Amino acid sequence: MSELLPTLRQIVGPAEVHTEGDLSAWEQDWRRRARGKALAVVRPANAQEVAAVVRACAAAGAPIVPQGGNTGLSLGATPDASGREIVLSLARLNAVRAIDAANLTLTAEAGCLLHAVQAAAAQAGLLFPLSLASEGSCTIGGNLATNAGGTQVLRYGNARELCLGLEVVTAQGEVWSGLRGLRKDNTGYDLRDLFIGSEGTLGIITAATLKLYPRPAAQLTAWAAVPSLAHAVTLLALAHQHLDAGLTAFEAMGRFALQLVQQHLPQLRVPFIERADAPWCVLLENSDSESAAHARARFEALMEAALAQGCISDAVVAENLTQAQQLWQIRESIPLAQAKEGLNIKHDIAVPTSRIADFVAHTDALLPRELPGVRLVTFGHLGDGNLHYNVQAPQGCDAQAFLQAHEARVNALVYDAVAQFGGSFSAEHGVGALKVRQLQQYQSPVALGLMRTLKRALDPQNVLNPGRVLG
Repeated sequence: MSELLPTLRQIVGPAEVHTEGDLSAWEQDWRRRARGKALAVVRPANAQEVAAVVRACAAAGAPIVPQGGNTGLSLGATPDASGREIVLSLARLNAVRAIDAANLTLTAEAGCLLHAVQAAAAQAGLLFPLSLASEGSCTIGGNLATNAGGTQVLRYGNARELCLGLEVVTAQGEVWSGLRGLRKDNTGYDLRDLFIGSEGTLGIITAATLKLYPRPAAQLTAWAAVPSLAHAVTLLALAHQHLDAGLTAFEAMGRFALQLVQQHLPQLRVPFIERADAPWCVLLENSDSESAAHARARFEALMEAALAQGCISDAVVAENLTQAQQLWQIRESIPLAQAKEGLNIKHDIAVPTSRIADFVAHTDALLPRELPGVRLVTFGHLGDGNLHYNVQAPQGCDAQAFLQAHEARVNALVYDAVAQFGGSFSAEHGVGALKVRQLQQYQSPVALGLMRTLKRALDPQNVLNPGRVLG
């Protein structure tokens, strides 16, 4: 171990091996739940340097924590407190290598910000549809390592569905290049899918070839007030019927979540916040390949049908891009408003859309009965069955003390209910170090055995992100 730091400095340059000063940008997670201690933060410039760093760390027995934009929510990229782990930052691998417009693909390095990938696609007159609130700081490598979701999964799928090929550094320090951008390639096991979603435990993604799409001719956004979550599910079915593939987003937000936005961010005017017949609101997006007029006509037909069936009590359609951005800002500001209200217990869950209303009714009744006074902040991507079912401490309660006393109990209640309704305790945030115990509890023994077999086969020294996912 004593020879490791000089070797790393030789590989990447002395200026790119950080051991002193304020390393909080790499050692502390985005939510400030944990702060670790790294032996060093190493910033290679290309895949070959990444491979050399991995070989050096493997020889020295030093664990590696791959890190992109450090925006993860499950402690998957945060070093532990041992002072033995190397944080391998991919921030310098930030080039868009190529755009193939005829093949509708873009090849980018892992450290490219998601926003930069979106912008490069837009400059070529095309669309990369992955969209997250953290897109100005998260990286494409991290998006793929966690199989990120976001607001347009309903139409385009998770990050996995948007990737055609990868470049990966293995635990042995070899570079596998599979960046051909083919949509059909049945030549053995799909290694790409193996590494996507593995959270840096099987290999380190250094570049990816991504799918692009034609840009829509028009995009319209609507905000609807709905009488219940069950009505929101019915509205979703109507939206599928009227808009088909044009339905690119469908977000549901509970009243208390929106009240927090109104309270803490009063400059954002939340539609229908005072209406008693609007305990839930839905944000819909319609992308049209023909024209704005065609898009609006389809949207208006949907709203008329929804009003006739009692699915909505009122709705507003954004008249321009500025209004649409304002509506989206309200939705994306819910986590910030929650943070301003105080510490809270977050859950990123998936439940079959057909059972979401029953799950929420069941759990909304269960939690206040077990823990009187808790406040429920529920919002998320209803179109793909992913809810952020968050729990705020009772009004006037010390939030830190509440979390210390009750977080484990709240998690157990919520995750047991999720399992009861056929869901998953982690929809898009991953397992990381935060949810290792839940994976052991809720995943099947057969699945866990297969996962451990893969880990042992690909990383027999347990060099890559030990303690994450499988523990």
